[in-house]
Amino acid sequence: MKATRFPMQAVRAGTLALAILLAAYFGLLTLVSGWSFTVDQFSTYWYFIVPLAAGFGLQVGLFVHLRDLVHGAAASGTVVAASGTTSTAAMVSCCTHYLANIAPIVGAAGLVTFATQYQVELFWAGLGFNAAGVGYIGNKVYNAAKEHAKCAHT
Repeated sequence: MKATRFPMQAVRAGTLALAILLAAYFGLLTLVSGWSFTVDQFSTYWYFIVPLAAGFGLQVGLFVHLRDLVHGAAASGTVVAASGTTSTAAMVSCCTHYLANIAPIVGAAGLVTFATQYQVELFWAGLGFNAAGVGYIGNKVYNAAKEHAKCAHT
C-alpha cells in the first residue's frame, strides 16, 4: 500500500487546535490566578501541558484527514471532543484550588480540593485519553487509507 500524504489542511487544523487549547489554558489560568502564577504553573508542569495540547492537536489533524478520506466520518468526532475536554480539564486542574476564591459554595470547595490533591493523576488521565484518542482515530485513518487505496486500484 502506498502511503498517503498528510494534507496541509489537516496540519493547519491540528496546529490551530493545539494553539486554542494552550490559549484556553493560559486564558483561564490567568483569569483565575494572574499572569505570574500562570507562567509559574506552566514552567512547573510544561511536560504535561505541552503533550496534552499536542495530543489534542494530533487528534484533530487526524480527524480532519479522516473526514477528507471518507467524506464525513462523524462518529469519530465524539472521541475528539471527549479527549479534548479531558485534556483541557487536566491542564486547568493545576489551578483549580484557586477557584475557591471565586466559588464560595461548599460543594465546589470539595471538588477543588479533590482536583488539587490529584492534579498529577489528572494530567496522566488526560494523557491516557489522548493516547486512546490518537490510537482510535489513527486506526480509522489507516483503515480508510487502505480502503481508499483499494478503490483507487479498481
